[in-house]
Amino acid sequence: MSSKFHAHPAAVLALAFLATIGVGTVLLMLPWASASGQSAPFMTALFTATSAVCVTGLAVVDTGTYWSGLGQVMVMALFQLGGFGMMTSATVMVLLVGGHMKLRTRLLLQTETHALSLGEVRSVARVVLVVTLVCEAVVGVWLAVRFAQTRDLPWGEALWHGVFHSVSAFNNAGFSTWPDSVMRHVSDAWVLGPLMLAIVVGGLGFPVISELWARRRDPRARWSVHATLTVWGSLALIVLGTALIWLTEAHNPRTLGSLSLPAQGLAALFTSVSARTAGFNAVDIGALNLESLVLHCVLMFIGGGSAGTAGGVKVTTALVVVLIVWNEIRGRRDVEFRGRRVSNAVQRQAVSILVLSSLAVSVGTLLIIPLVPLPFEKLLFEVVSAFATVGLSTGITADLPPAAQSVIIALMYLGRVGVVTLALALATSQAARAFRYPEEKPIVG
Repeated sequence: MSSKFHAHPAAVLALAFLATIGVGTVLLMLPWASASGQSAPFMTALFTATSAVCVTGLAVVDTGTYWSGLGQVMVMALFQLGGFGMMTSATVMVLLVGGHMKLRTRLLLQTETHALSLGEVRSVARVVLVVTLVCEAVVGVWLAVRFAQTRDLPWGEALWHGVFHSVSAFNNAGFSTWPDSVMRHVSDAWVLGPLMLAIVVGGLGFPVISELWARRRDPRARWSVHATLTVWGSLALIVLGTALIWLTEAHNPRTLGSLSLPAQGLAALFTSVSARTAGFNAVDIGALNLESLVLHCVLMFIGGGSAGTAGGVKVTTALVVVLIVWNEIRGRRDVEFRGRRVSNAVQRQAVSILVLSSLAVSVGTLLIIPLVPLPFEKLLFEVVSAFATVGLSTGITADLPPAAQSVIIALMYLGRVGVVTLALALATSQAARAFRYPEEKPIVG
């Protein structure tokens, strides 16, 4: 049983992320990692390392002032590694030195990137590397120039802030070197625009980016169902989220109400994009109306594209469940979309992810409620943000007791590794049965 557990790709992924969190915790506890020169408390280091590796962004201390320069570099390295993917990183290193991927290595990478077939693993790995480096470099330099111009920062400091926020945005990590995240740039499209670009590109998912890149020579080529659902679903969520956030917050003087109309539109757009796992905030999240908090929970729970840096249950998962319901209502035996049939295995996986994710959020909320005397909506927001690896907070993270922080740590890890991946890792056997039981139809509904 032990050999089967450790041999399964899902188990390797789960353990790899756990090991990285452990190493990150130890490094952040070293005296040189904190600005004070003293060792950080274990819970602070563990929470920060977990949040970074799981590209969440929730923090119990201010990143820019609590951690030293080397400590901030370590935090950035952890969320870069977490976003890039443990198995993806190892495989790309093999490719760079001209090595050949063994079948087991390709299986591990396929589990991490959700590549559609083993033959696509190598191309996806290359796209992961190229897109990551190019996007982070371009956005980082752009932001550095803008920070130097508008904030009158020395070029070295401006470059550091630019690179840190660029890497954080592309990996949908949400960490910032400023205590107010990006609220100071709420009206600056030259800052929020590149950040949104990095967030969207990283959150689409590497298989989608690989497919779009491969089809650049023939724009009329048919998209796969996965790419169609991801791209158009993401666009619809961004547009709908922007409109609803503007409608609910336009007259709130603590958020959008004090801004000009163009600035309101920009802030609403950025908030909608960031809510789907990026974790940056251009407005005070704690000042949002109840309707906006509920909307954020929905957007955070859905998340971004599969096999990207975003979290949540993923856009394709939510839309596949919608397709299941829609085709059931129409009385169709098969789940169809654009002339294609969605396999039964994908349907079961989508429903399983949705049910297990809902269960994780429900249990996490029930565990935290008796530990913290705060309004239910704020606790639910924190739980969903942790599980969906978003990082947005109403400002209660640092005030949570150690027991509640432990629950948040577990939710961040579970949300990053994935409920289905973790379930597979814990399974003792994946062998298919050679028989089927007689069918029976229980009454439902």
